[in-house]
Amino acid sequence: MIAKIISWSLRNRFVVSLIAIGLLILGILNMKKNPVDAIPDLSENQVIVFTEWMGQSPQLIEDQITYPLVSNLQGIPRIKNIRGTSMFGMSFVYVIFDDDVDIYWARTRVLERLNYAQRLLPQGVTPSLGPDGTGVGHIFWYHLNAPKMDLGEQRALQDWYIKFALQTVPGVAEVASFGGFEKQYQIILDPVKMQFYNVSMMDVMNKVKANNNDVGGRKFEMSDMAYIIRGLGYIKNKEDVENISLAQYNGIPVRIKDIGSVQLGGDLRLGIFDENGEGEVVGGIVVMRYGENADKVIKAIKAKIKDVEKGLPEGVTFKTSYDRSGLIEAAIETVKGKLIEEIIVVSLVVLVFLFHWRSALSIIIQIPITIATSFILLNAFGMSSNLMSLTGIALAIGVIVDNGIIMSENSYRQLSEWQNSNHPENK
Repeated sequence: MIAKIISWSLRNRFVVSLIAIGLLILGILNMKKNPVDAIPDLSENQVIVFTEWMGQSPQLIEDQITYPLVSNLQGIPRIKNIRGTSMFGMSFVYVIFDDDVDIYWARTRVLERLNYAQRLLPQGVTPSLGPDGTGVGHIFWYHLNAPKMDLGEQRALQDWYIKFALQTVPGVAEVASFGGFEKQYQIILDPVKMQFYNVSMMDVMNKVKANNNDVGGRKFEMSDMAYIIRGLGYIKNKEDVENISLAQYNGIPVRIKDIGSVQLGGDLRLGIFDENGEGEVVGGIVVMRYGENADKVIKAIKAKIKDVEKGLPEGVTFKTSYDRSGLIEAAIETVKGKLIEEIIVVSLVVLVFLFHWRSALSIIIQIPITIATSFILLNAFGMSSNLMSLTGIALAIGVIVDNGIIMSENSYRQLSEWQNSNHPENK
């Protein structure tokens, strides 16, 4: 079989040359399309189910949320393992699928089963899927440099402007905010006054919820003009909360300010984010979507940040906390340099060893063709260009030229023996 292939190749050298050129061109095109990252993504193929039930103990979360979800998600096909974690007010369920399962097929199957499992959870508790990122998806961290703004204002700017803008970048799964204070209206009630006016805690909660709403109406015609009637009731400031009516006492309305006080404060925090011991900062973590090109996504994020900076308040700028592109470029440049060095060394060794430039050229041409073909296979198997895969190519360069050297040397020997046997002086 091998002899026939060699014989056919020798008789059809033009076709073999076209195939080699085609592989080289196709490999270069695949090289440009191949995702670039510093490290290979070896994380498991998982879907995260997050459920929040604030104020509840880990044991109650385990019994009423984590256990029902884990037991009902076990029937999904192609599942390798399911892990559950319960903590104060939160439940995490990690559904691990087989490595060859498409991540979005897996997310769809989990979402379908959640629709059934949700009926077993407490009222008002809704599980949700985590972002479609991986364990190595944290590619870019940033924080704000805003000396004239307090932490609450910085967090509001991050949550309601910067985060939404960066989430529009292609390849970004999520932008997770960190640091600062999430603003909220806080009502401090006086239990003595509540008892005097006969107002319960549930009365306060229900009235505040009912008074923070807009009411839709219908069309009203007057003087050949049509007007849309609606009631505006959303809370806009602290005074709106203070003036919410809770009950009546001797015909006089009892308001929130009569039984307590209202202040603008921050939500409870489980930690802080500090920059080099110089103070707290506010920022975000950009999580890359599964299978995306890390280098391309980071460049798109940086371009988007320049546009977002134009709309920031005066004196507010971005500062980079972590940027994987530096590591990616350093890793790729290191491997590139080593590849070029190896190609040069191997070419010189082949030239010196064979001492015939045409034979050496036929062997050296194999190196770029083989490297380009390897990128076709990388894309076919869904692998990225990283420190591990490119190092494997670099290590294989010596092996690539071995067969060429052996075949060339064998050809020289066969030709030499043939010439010696057919030379007139030897007859």
